[in-house]
Amino acid sequence: MTPERAVLLLRISYRKPEDEDEEQENGGRAEFSKGIGRQEEDGRRLAERLGWTIAKVIPEDDTSAFKRRKIKLPDGTTALRTVRPGFRRALEGLAAGEFDGLIADDLDRVARDPRDLEDLIDVVESRRPHLPVESVTGSLRLANDADVTMARVMVAVANKSSRDTARRVTRKHEELAAEGKPGGGGFRGYGFTEQYGIVEDEAKILREIGDRILGEWDGWTPKQRKEIDPEVGESLNSIAADLQRRKVPTATGAPWSGRSVGSVVSKAAVAGLRSHKGEVVGTAVWQAIIPAARWERVCERLAMRAGDTDLTLQRWLNGVLRCSLCGHPLSGSHGNGGPRYWCERKGGGCGKIAVKASFVEDEVQDQVLHLLGMPRILEQLRTVADAETTDEARAELAADEAQLKELAGAYARREVTFAEFREARSIIEKRVKDSRALLHSRAPMVLRRLLAGDVVAGWRGLTPADKREVVLSLLPGYEVRPHDRSDGNKFNPARLVPIEWPESTA
Repeated sequence: MTPERAVLLLRISYRKPEDEDEEQENGGRAEFSKGIGRQEEDGRRLAERLGWTIAKVIPEDDTSAFKRRKIKLPDGTTALRTVRPGFRRALEGLAAGEFDGLIADDLDRVARDPRDLEDLIDVVESRRPHLPVESVTGSLRLANDADVTMARVMVAVANKSSRDTARRVTRKHEELAAEGKPGGGGFRGYGFTEQYGIVEDEAKILREIGDRILGEWDGWTPKQRKEIDPEVGESLNSIAADLQRRKVPTATGAPWSGRSVGSVVSKAAVAGLRSHKGEVVGTAVWQAIIPAARWERVCERLAMRAGDTDLTLQRWLNGVLRCSLCGHPLSGSHGNGGPRYWCERKGGGCGKIAVKASFVEDEVQDQVLHLLGMPRILEQLRTVADAETTDEARAELAADEAQLKELAGAYARREVTFAEFREARSIIEKRVKDSRALLHSRAPMVLRRLLAGDVVAGWRGLTPADKREVVLSLLPGYEVRPHDRSDGNKFNPARLVPIEWPESTA
C-alpha cells in the first residue's frame, strides 16, 4: 500500500540562536527554525523517492521528547507524560484514518520515551494492513516483529542516554553553582555580557531601578518626589513606562513592563550572587552591580508589594489590632487619607472602627521599645529567651521520646510486665509534657536575636513580619476604641488598649 495521505512529523528539542531563520536578524522570530526546515526538505525527498504523497506536515519546534510533566489523565488521576501536542495530533490522525502513513527524520525525532513509542505501535498495528512508517535515516520501521523489537531497544537506549545526559548536566550545574561560576546557556542577563562582564549602560539602569524601588532616586522632579512615598517607593509599572518613554532597550528587545522591571533587578546575579534552582548558593565569580545588602533591601521591598499580600506584609499590625466594638481583627487597607487599619465589613467586621496606619504603628513601636527598654522586663525576657535552656529542653524531649519507643519495644518483647510498663510510661510522659510546655513558652527566634544586641537598632532593621512577631510575643494584641470627635484630627493613644494574657497562660 502506497500512502496517499501521509503525515510528515518534524521535531527539534532546543531552538538555538544559530538555528534561527533570517527573520531573526530583523528583530522578528521565524515561525520555524532552520532545523525544522532541513528535516522537512529531507522528508519530502524521501516521500518522493518512495512515491508517497504528503498530506500534512506537523512541526514540533523546541519540543523535548524526553522531559515529562505531571498531567491530569481523562480518568482524573495524575501521571508523568511527555507533553507533545504535535505528536498526539499525528497519532489521532493515523488512528482516525485521516493519515495513512508516517514519515520522520529519525526514530529519536519521533520518540525518546518508551510510552510514546508503544502508543505509536498500537496505532500502527490496529490497522489492517499495518500502517507504513518510514524515516530518512532508516532507523524507524514497524513493518514486522523484528522492526518493532529493534525500535523498542533503540528507544530504550535513547531514553537511557537522555537520562544520563540529564544527570551529568544537573551535576555539572550543581558544581558550577557551588564554585560561583555561570551555568551557561540561555539568553544573557540584563546588565551582563554572555561571559558575565558588566554592560555599564545597563548596569546604570539597574542601579536606577533599585533606587526608585527604595524611594531614594535623585532623578525625580520636585513634583514627583512629593507624590512618591519613600517608604513605598515608585511602582514597577511607573518605572517601566518611564524607561519606555526614554527608549531604554531591554536585553531581548521586548518592551519594558512592570514584571520585567522587577525581574531584572531581583536576579541574584545582579548582587554578585550565584543561584541554583531559585536558591542563592553563594558568592559568584563576577562583579556585583548592586551591593548584596542593598539588593536584599530591594528584594524585600518587592516582596512587600507582591500580589495581594502587599498590604498584609507592609502593614505589620495585621493580626495585632482588634475592633473594640465587635472583636474582629483590623486589616490594612488604603482609604482616602492613605494607609489605614479598618474593621472591614467584607471580612466580617462591623466597619465602625478605623485608624490611620502611621499613627497607630508609631504608637505601638514606642510602647514596644519602652517596654523592651525597662531593665526588669528586659532581664525577664532574656531569661525566657535563653537559647541554652531551650536547647537543653529540646534534647531532653528527644531523649524521652526515644525512651518511650524503647519501653514499648521492651513490653512487646515481654521484657517488662504491663504494670512496669504503665508506671514507667507515666513517669516519662510527665517529663515529655513538661519539656513541651517549656519549649512552647520560649520566646521566638526573632526576639532572641533582638535581645542579643542593641534593641533599638535591631528593631529598626526588622522586617514587618518580624516586628509583628515581636509584638505578639509580648502581648496578645491591642483593642482599638472609636475615635473621639473632640480630639479633632489628632490621634489619641488612649484609643489603644493592650489585651492581657488569659490567666491560664500567664
